[in-house]
Amino acid sequence: MMKAMVLDHAADVATDPLQLREFPIPAPGPGEVLVRVTVCGVCRTDLHVIEGELANPTLPLIPGHQAVGIVSQVGAGVTARSIGERVGIAWLQATCGLCEFCTSGRENLCELARFTGYQVDGGYAEYALVPAAFAYPIPPVFSDEEAAPLLCAGIIGYRALRLSGIRPGQRLGLYGFGASAHIAIQIARHWGCRVYVSSLKPEHQDLARELGAAWVGGATDRPPDKLHGSIIFAPAGELVPPALRSLERGGTLALAGIHMTPIPSLDYDREVFGERTIRSVTANTRQDGLDLLREAAAIPIKPHTVRFPFGEANRALRSLKSGSFQGAAVLSIST
Repeated sequence: MMKAMVLDHAADVATDPLQLREFPIPAPGPGEVLVRVTVCGVCRTDLHVIEGELANPTLPLIPGHQAVGIVSQVGAGVTARSIGERVGIAWLQATCGLCEFCTSGRENLCELARFTGYQVDGGYAEYALVPAAFAYPIPPVFSDEEAAPLLCAGIIGYRALRLSGIRPGQRLGLYGFGASAHIAIQIARHWGCRVYVSSLKPEHQDLARELGAAWVGGATDRPPDKLHGSIIFAPAGELVPPALRSLERGGTLALAGIHMTPIPSLDYDREVFGERTIRSVTANTRQDGLDLLREAAAIPIKPHTVRFPFGEANRALRSLKSGSFQGAAVLSIST
């Protein structure tokens, strides 16, 4: 038997919607591996799923999509992964492999994609299943706790950096400074970028300064220089107009959240004209994950993590919602 934190229906995390239960350990099917989970990151996407901001999750559901652990069983036909190997499970769990998106390097846009901790049970459990083709080998430079936030916060931050069009030596803006932004800044600084951070929380502002931000201001403060590219990590649509106004002509604003409050109307002359671009970030490809893990290991990235006991997942989610910690939260599942 295994223990898991289970969501029966969407509810505010203040009501402790996750319940600890026991289930039979699942068996891997053809092409799958069974992972004994050691840690699982706690992501804002989990919060959106649990509180009903993302529609139609498969219920009852085990959330969590930043799981790290050891392969304990392999299903028929699996040759790429082996028992005893340390792997990570991320948000993208499966795609059709046949559509125009899958066959053109854009599998993140597959309309038949399935996602961990949303349509498929995830990592808030002692064991989790994943197709072997979607299990990421974890570089040895990272501990389990350090690796967990890389599997979503890191991957999405990395894809957002790419979609922002930022180049080495340019000026980058980050709006919101949680788990994803605190990894993205480390990559951008490694590229030689000057990073300008706008954040609501004083403790998040402090971490941004510690990680080398050239300027730190409040959520809507205007940076002192025009920015070549920016990323909004906060799920706040009202940040879009001021972020566009702070862009250099020809700059790109990447929206990295899976959910965002409504975006106010835009003034064409002040906020869009000058070939400024808005791009959303939709999930990730497996190649994004592999590239991020390789570059993060080479730098190496050092995620700031806060550990919570497995049974306190509800408290971890409340802390995430209130922004009461720096960096990324992880659940300690098993040893």
